[in-house]
Amino acid sequence: MGKKALIVADMLNDFIDPQGALYVGPAGREIIPFIAKKIEEGRAAGDLVIFLCDAHDPENGEFRLFGLHAVKGTWGAEVIPELVPQPGDHRVEKTSYSGFYQTGLEDLLRREQVEEVGVMGVCTSICVMETVKELFYRKFSVVVYKDGVADFDPQAHAFALKHMERVFGAKVV
Repeated sequence: MGKKALIVADMLNDFIDPQGALYVGPAGREIIPFIAKKIEEGRAAGDLVIFLCDAHDPENGEFRLFGLHAVKGTWGAEVIPELVPQPGDHRVEKTSYSGFYQTGLEDLLRREQVEEVGVMGVCTSICVMETVKELFYRKFSVVVYKDGVADFDPQAHAFALKHMERVFGAKVV
């Protein structure tokens, strides 16, 4: 099998810190140890570690639905201290739900000859699912770590896990 990558989606202060502008809630905090362990394992195995991060300009259209959050260059758009990127990790900034919309993510994955992508982070039913959909369309093998994803809404979370598995062929483990 080819190279593997881990995508860590939006584990940012505004989503994960209780003082954040769009705090996911306790479910977001609970996945931190699992994600930290998977990142450590991935680095040790030589996998590509990618932090996929909202980095909005103050005029972003998402703010109509979700309020001001993860503005580029602010504390809210920084990766939480428990998961600080290390040398060799990649940070891909995004301005929409999908990790592929106007980003260099696909170029990075192709250049590194990645075949399988593990996905973790928040929110399961929004940015995680939209990124998994795009991975599917680009023919990557996808694993979603259910202990490594969280959402504002438990019902949306459960739906998204089923949807990613049934519709986008993700292996949910």
